[in-house]
Amino acid sequence: MRKILAIALFSAALQACSEGQKSDTAAAGDSTATGEDTTATAAAPAPTFQKVWETDTVLTTVESTLYDPAAGVIYASNIEGHHSKKDKKGSISKLKPDGTITGLKWVTGLNAPKGMALLNGKLYVTDIDELVEINVTGGKIAKRYPVAGAKFLNDAATDGVHIYFSDSETGKVHRLAEGKVSLFAEGFTGINGLSFNDKDELFVLDGKGLRKYNPADKSSQPVNEVVTGGDGLVIIDDSTYIASRWQGEIYLVKNGKEHLLLDTKADTSNTADIDYIPAQKLVLVPTFLKNRVVAYKLDY
Repeated sequence: MRKILAIALFSAALQACSEGQKSDTAAAGDSTATGEDTTATAAAPAPTFQKVWETDTVLTTVESTLYDPAAGVIYASNIEGHHSKKDKKGSISKLKPDGTITGLKWVTGLNAPKGMALLNGKLYVTDIDELVEINVTGGKIAKRYPVAGAKFLNDAATDGVHIYFSDSETGKVHRLAEGKVSLFAEGFTGINGLSFNDKDELFVLDGKGLRKYNPADKSSQPVNEVVTGGDGLVIIDDSTYIASRWQGEIYLVKNGKEHLLLDTKADTSNTADIDYIPAQKLVLVPTFLKNRVVAYKLDY
């Protein structure tokens, strides 16, 4: 009797031990048992930035690029003379998306053209202390809008209704609405790049970095405070931006974190007011004193 009882107790203990091991195994290795995924999350691949094409060195002091999706062309502004003197040496060139120059002197009669924006078949270009309106059809200057007190008009952007443009020296943003220029925002230090997202929210690059501006209370919400003193700004989506620094740096800013894509400072090749062709993922880089536009394929 005692032998039978001992065998029964031993069998019960062995079964309990076996079930405990199964339970431990399920808790440790079976994600369906706990609802938790124990597999390691793969790190996101680093963004890549590869040169696709570059123009010849004929775009004299090229400062800005702008892609026109309706016409399928790239506009490039050439300062040519002094960056802040009215010497009538400035011009706009026209290129194909493959870098072929189709109009080296498409528009002339400018001084030191910089940032550009498109609205309703018009190309708007900042030119020291005035905004210049150009008919895209024919490439003729239609109107000039003097800006009182302007010192160094720089980048331009549109919300689809009005034109906005920065003055880097006075720290202001002006707006062209119904043929009249007015002050839109002020109090910035070294402001340059402007861009609107698809919600018509304004983002700026200035001495404090990349920020979203709220016109209702005139406040700014920081997006990234590392890429300060930026030049060109492209918004890809609500969490992804491309920003250039004139000295020779281009950054991808994603979820507030910056990733250096390009550094050409050692080659003294500038990276001024960039633009982007979404369908080809091409970043268009005006190299200023290197007198060419270079296109890079971005993958991220």
